Amino acid sequence: MLTELSIKNYALIEDIKIHLQKGFTIITGETGAGKSIMLGALGLLLGKRADYSAIRNAKNKCVIEGVFDISNYSLTKFFKSEDLDFEEHTIIRREILASGKSRAFINDTPVTLPVLAKLGDHLIDIHGQHQTLSLGENQYQFRVLDTLAKNQDFLLNFKKAYRVYKDLQLQLKELKDEQAQAMKEHDYNLFLMNELIEAKLKDGEQLELEERYEELNNVEILTEHLSAAVNQILLEDVGSLSGLKDVRTNLSKISKYSGTYSGLQERVESVIIELDDIAQELENSLDRVEANPEELAQVNAKLQLIYNLQKKHAAGTVEELLVILNQLSDKVELSENADANLEKLQKEIENSKNELQIISEKIHDNRKNIIPKFISTVEKIVGELGMPNARLKIELEKSAEFFSNGQDQLNWYLSANKGGDFNELKKAASGGELSRIMLAVKSILATQSKLPTIVFDEIDTGVSGDIAQKMGDILQKMGGSMQVIAITHLPQIAGKGSKHFKIFKQDIGESTVTKIEELTTEDRIEELAMMLGGNTKSESAMAHAKALLN
Repeated sequence: MLTELSIKNYALIEDIKIHLQKGFTIITGETGAGKSIMLGALGLLLGKRADYSAIRNAKNKCVIEGVFDISNYSLTKFFKSEDLDFEEHTIIRREILASGKSRAFINDTPVTLPVLAKLGDHLIDIHGQHQTLSLGENQYQFRVLDTLAKNQDFLLNFKKAYRVYKDLQLQLKELKDEQAQAMKEHDYNLFLMNELIEAKLKDGEQLELEERYEELNNVEILTEHLSAAVNQILLEDVGSLSGLKDVRTNLSKISKYSGTYSGLQERVESVIIELDDIAQELENSLDRVEANPEELAQVNAKLQLIYNLQKKHAAGTVEELLVILNQLSDKVELSENADANLEKLQKEIENSKNELQIISEKIHDNRKNIIPKFISTVEKIVGELGMPNARLKIELEKSAEFFSNGQDQLNWYLSANKGGDFNELKKAASGGELSRIMLAVKSILATQSKLPTIVFDEIDTGVSGDIAQKMGDILQKMGGSMQVIAITHLPQIAGKGSKHFKIFKQDIGESTVTKIEELTTEDRIEELAMMLGGNTKSESAMAHAKALLN
């Protein structure tokens, strides 16, 4: 329940604060006085997007703050899920700067607008003037029935299952498209795959083959230079190894005279060992080098095969060819296993569809069961509001198709006059009739939703006289179980409120500001008299005003 509302630097409002209480509260004021501004500010508290042009003085920030008593509304779970401090008297604040920045807070913790809107859904229902027209819209009609039928949990489960179902259907379409393309290319892909398989490619193979090709293709050059290298190392007279051994012998004879000589001897010994090992490697290499035209032809053929495959597939390495082989294998498998893959996915879709049908059946039954009672209650209320012959008909038909909220098709029809034909609600009802039907619906919803606060912005459009009096009775009755705030131009409704505020404009210096004040009993009599008498307070208007307040 909203207990306090303060607005600073917003549109025509400089700084106002009002204290509210449970029951039926009235707000009146002349057209253009600022009632819509106040509703706009309240909307910002509930997560609406900010209009920065509405800041009164761009030098200062706009601040809107509401205090809500939420002690009896089971919201601790929401606060815990959003990691917010729960306070029985929760403060919501919006700060808007002309620079374009906007901040929102719940109990001084910064929050995003979606979180603010989510909390707002639990706190206030603002019924704007345009919302009456939504009564004829299918989406709103479903929402009314589902609220009364307590379908929220079923709808949540249905929406999750529906998303899975739609995803599976998308996968099926994509799979069919892929398989159709794969079937077209199957023979060619199979040929390419087999060609790569028959090549028996291996990682690193190309480098090894290229090196072996160079060896086999240059046998004479290799033999000549390897032989020369071995001779230069091993020949007894001129070989490097023989000379180093002589050096070692000479150093060994003088090593005892100085550590320098013994160190040099050790270093020469190391070189001899290394050079001897090199000579052995060269001899082994020389032994391996021999002309082999047959192997050369085989290596060359394999390399040409690799080069041709690389050119065909625009690949630079054998490794890239192996990746392409895997891709071709997947495409061939896709086309060859098409039936099995389709069958598996179609089975998943069938299971998902069965789950949706089970949930939608429950949703349908709940809606169907609530309709008779809802119709009779609406007809009773609008009968009291001057529509005694009005008849409401609701058609709920199950469709073979799934929608985002079940399988139902819904239509509301109205026969406003005795013996009249039923027609679609939005076409059959006048503005005043729609207002009365909407009030009936809202009063029924109020008893079910347990919402703390509901705000009506001129729900009385199109009615007057005795009908307005009865609308006031309904609003007053609603105020017995929740907080009801009504903006009205009708004195018959204004007289029913337990608390009455007046919004008015006032010129202060060079500017005009919107003010709001709570009216005393005497003030209310005068306000109602002016509403009755068109801004004149005649004796009869004053008497009538007193009678309305009773």
